[in-house]
Amino acid sequence: METTNEVYSYEENKEYGGFWLRLAAYLIDSIIVGIPLSIISILILVFFFGTSDITYLIMADPEYMDTAMTDDEALSFLATYLGSIFVTSIVSICVAVAYFAGLHASKWQATIGKKMLGLKVTNLRGERISFWRGLGRYLAMSFLSGILFIGYIMVGLTEKKQGLHDLIAGTIVVKK
Repeated sequence: METTNEVYSYEENKEYGGFWLRLAAYLIDSIIVGIPLSIISILILVFFFGTSDITYLIMADPEYMDTAMTDDEALSFLATYLGSIFVTSIVSICVAVAYFAGLHASKWQATIGKKMLGLKVTNLRGERISFWRGLGRYLAMSFLSGILFIGYIMVGLTEKKQGLHDLIAGTIVVKK
């Protein structure tokens, strides 16, 4: 059984990852995830619009949309557009979850950006987090911490340098 002294002794010996270091790590991760997702998104759009006959008509005559397009063709074009956005969104969410939650739960305990800057994500006892805790942390970061950036600003204001997503998930970011 774990005593309170064990938790405090771990926390006292660790240096927490601060706001600016974590921001730099997130920017690195955004580039690492963003570039491949941009390429994948373009490929999805090309696939969807490349298989649509209406795309060829619009490219051949740009005024076709304003003059000769029927309602059925417009609905087909809209369905193609919405379908491509839906598929792109699903792929983007899956890649982001796999990257952030998966790497935080891995033996690295960090994304590539965090690892490059000497940071890792642990639970409050300093142990590796599970994928599900990593998923909860990522979802909290995605939905809650972005509201007026309060969740991120909290990193600079809390004692353990925890953001709102860290407080919700019961995690801390420490320097290795």
